Formats: sequence, C-alpha cells, structure tokens
Amino acid sequence: MAKSQKKQDNKKQTESKRSDRIVGVVAYAIVEEIIGRTGFRGEVTQVKCTVQEGRDKGRAMRRNVRGSVQIGDILMLRETEIEARRIKSKVTKGAYT
Repeated sequence: MAKSQKKQDNKKQTESKRSDRIVGVVAYAIVEEIIGRTGFRGEVTQVKCTVQEGRDKGRAMRRNVRGSVQIGDILMLRETEIEARRIKSKVTKGAYT
C-alpha cells in the first residue's frame, strides 16, 4: 500500500470517530440555582437545573459544570440519568486547609 493511501485511510478513520462523539441525544436544561464550588481547586460549579425536553422533562437535578455559569443559562446534557453528588464540606473552594 502506498504512503498516500495510508494517509487517506487514517484521515477517514479520524473523521468518523469525531462525528460519532457529536451525534447523540441531547437534553436541554435551565440553571435554576448555583449550589457551590467543587473540585480540587474550585474549578467546577455545582448547579441545580431543570430538564426542558426529553424523557426526563421537568426533572430537577444537580449537575457539575465546568466554566462560567449563571442562573438562567441553558445547559446541553448528554444524559439525564446520572446526578452529581452533594457537596458535603463547608469548604467552598480548593483543598482542605
């Protein structure tokens, strides 16, 4: 097999892998409440959101969101079955000191 054919075959494989990740059922949810910060350095925000469409329409659930988020934002959820664990400690950001 020639080098040019190998490169084309590899390119086709990577394109199909990327498209498989994007395609799927997406559920939209609106952020109702910001619960707190979590993660090792406080980089994750835990929010309470309400699912707007899909099988779990109307369900209020707790999710971890990475990045900036505020009340009223719309989240695109890949799945709605798994809910985030509650934040237990009073430490709101970073490691225990």
